[in-house]
Amino acid sequence: MIFLKLIVTNLRRHRIRSFISVAGIAFSVAAMLTVVTILQGAIGMFSNILSSDSQIIVFERNVSDLFFSNVPPSVSAQVAQWPMVQHADPVLFGIVSSADHPIITCFGVTAEDARIRKATWLAGDRGSFAQHPDDVVLGARAAEFLNAGVGSDVPIGHGVFHVIGILKTANGFEDGGVFMPIVAAQSFFHKDGSSVITVKLRSKDDTAAFKQMVREHYPSLIALEDAEFSRSYSQFKILKATAWAVGGCGLLLGGLGVANTMIMSVFTRIREIAILRVNGFSNTQIAAMIFGESSIVSVFGAFVGLGIGIGILFALKHVPALDGYVDATLRPLILLIVVVLAFLTGVAGALYPALYAMRIRAVEALRFE
Repeated sequence: MIFLKLIVTNLRRHRIRSFISVAGIAFSVAAMLTVVTILQGAIGMFSNILSSDSQIIVFERNVSDLFFSNVPPSVSAQVAQWPMVQHADPVLFGIVSSADHPIITCFGVTAEDARIRKATWLAGDRGSFAQHPDDVVLGARAAEFLNAGVGSDVPIGHGVFHVIGILKTANGFEDGGVFMPIVAAQSFFHKDGSSVITVKLRSKDDTAAFKQMVREHYPSLIALEDAEFSRSYSQFKILKATAWAVGGCGLLLGGLGVANTMIMSVFTRIREIAILRVNGFSNTQIAAMIFGESSIVSVFGAFVGLGIGIGILFALKHVPALDGYVDATLRPLILLIVVVLAFLTGVAGALYPALYAMRIRAVEALRFE
């Protein structure tokens, strides 16, 4: 109890220094939590696009990005006839542009696609989709920034398309996208096939058999379950690595701040440490005191940072321009990892100051000016 009181007293004696250390850890944790959660959410939303009412994704083997994948049109019809398949939907992904909006996600789909069937239609009739090649359906956000409604003609790329419907989805990428009949999308992007085929099986027990049939019948294609794809897709790996790298750099800076604070704390308390040594404090107790101060700073800073990060995510989620694009769902595992990393960073920052304090000799320290 006395030992803990000594640690707290040392932190209170240098309030400004302690506050700066706590702030460094807090802002580092907030940055890490925000970046990792946002990018993980973006990955989740993109995964949801691919797994819309499906379990398996079929795409071209060894492509760096799904935008470059090309699945022949005959494959979708053939796969749909397999006995274990409930439905197989070809989807073509692309990027289109319009005036003042150079990047708009485009989905080339059939009228039976889940994106069309399960969306909330704000205007128009689903039955009219894919009746004419120049007809498109806009997500609600796309309709807003394109200032278009049902019956409008919108310029997209080098063509002009007629808007026949507006739908609302929970996914920001879809809500800000353009839905074309897949035949029109193939002509627009000069492709004869689709980017992927999303497949729903009659029974999950047939997953292994389905994958084997794809390998046997279409050696140039690969079939992955949704979870498998999310783990193996190179773009997702890059995003995840970037998120943790950025967050790690932030925590490293916070740890350096803690190290600097603890070093200064030891230097200004050399005579005090000498007196503690004269009064019987061992090297272990001196080191424990330094580590204790650093641990309290780190843990307190981590929880303050979590509060700041959660506040930032909550605010971003309620920004109208970002609605649907930011998934602020907090994952317990990420929270635990961030707190543990913050604690370890703070402890690592106290390593050198603790070793330095352990080497202080009482006789020399009492003469220290």
